[in-house]
Amino acid sequence: MPGADKETELKGRIEDFLADLKRGGSGTGALRGSGEMARETTYLLRRITAQARWSSAGDLMEIIRHEGRRITAAQPSETTVGNMVRRVLKIIREEYASTASGTSAKQNMVDHVIDGLVEDLSVQIKSNQILFVTYTWLGHEMATGLSKVIIGTQTVLANGGLRAVNGTHSVALAARHHSTPLIVCAPMFKLSPQFPNEEDTFHKFVSPHEVLPFTAGEILSKVNVHCPVFDYVPPELISNIGGNAPSYIYRLMSELYHPEDHKL
Repeated sequence: MPGADKETELKGRIEDFLADLKRGGSGTGALRGSGEMARETTYLLRRITAQARWSSAGDLMEIIRHEGRRITAAQPSETTVGNMVRRVLKIIREEYASTASGTSAKQNMVDHVIDGLVEDLSVQIKSNQILFVTYTWLGHEMATGLSKVIIGTQTVLANGGLRAVNGTHSVALAARHHSTPLIVCAPMFKLSPQFPNEEDTFHKFVSPHEVLPFTAGEILSKVNVHCPVFDYVPPELISNIGGNAPSYIYRLMSELYHPEDHKL
């Protein structure tokens, strides 16, 4: 059983992580990018699994679920955090089902859960290295014979649509207009059981100073500017997501996450 010092250290690490998320997470805070966010979330859950007080799989899942709700509430728009929590819960369920009962069951589960986390993350982070997108003169390039458009995304939604950086929807429409395949490259930790109608977590707005700086003068008092971070790209505009058709994404969700964990 962990001592008081370890419990205090664990609580401190959780609070530090929450503070980083509240400062912006993948935007302006200390944590940057979905890959790093997934890595940091996994390391934190790994520490919770190893150090928290629990005596059964049910206890451990309740602890992970409780901390997962706190973490996701700190930055609702960063879906990677919730996805990693759900993935951990699925691994715990699988390891509990395959672990024989006995005095060593708890330690075996800890070892297998941690190994599963590390293996999952090492594969997924490597796949994150291939993401790329270009917007410069894209419409012109399509018109002159571009064979395909390959983009990344912030989130792959349960219906096969995307929550991607603002401007991606225009790229998708241009690709369809020119009959150019639109291919999405995304690591598995970006697959989310969320749907696009979940507005509380879908939308994120930032200051419009980059498109309308404060030096613009008199016009500032005459306009209201909304600057969304993300676009929604419907599945019918997408040709392929990581080797799968958009209609197959829901099947992948069932392999990654347990249905009871979709809502933390």
